[in-house]
Amino acid sequence: MINAVLDTNVIVSGLLSAHGNPAKIVNALKDRRFNLLYNDDIMLEYRDVLFRTKLGLDPKDINDLLEEITKTGFPVIPEKSSIPLPDEDDRVFYDTAKTMNVYLVTGNFKHFPNDSLIISPVAFAELIY
Repeated sequence: MINAVLDTNVIVSGLLSAHGNPAKIVNALKDRRFNLLYNDDIMLEYRDVLFRTKLGLDPKDINDLLEEITKTGFPVIPEKSSIPLPDEDDRVFYDTAKTMNVYLVTGNFKHFPNDSLIISPVAFAELIY
């Protein structure tokens, strides 16, 4: 089974719209089509962003998804890298993926170095379906 780390933007997009590759990925997560790797810092980021009022997401949907992640996902303690990143908040996602040598799925390529393990939602959806 494929292992991956999901950047917050993929989850937000997947919950905001029932259509498109991010939605397919969120549904695949619920259907256990891949293993999601996470850690406490990633969960804090997910929670902080998903509960922002301006997104208008249903709190029940958010809680159900976060519960699914902690129930079926795999917690990881990442090794901290020293590679420069434009946004330090993204380091935890990058470091978790690099520590475990798994895909990092993101729509924000400019936030990460050029690396074959950093892939788009389109490419990841093709891998899991």
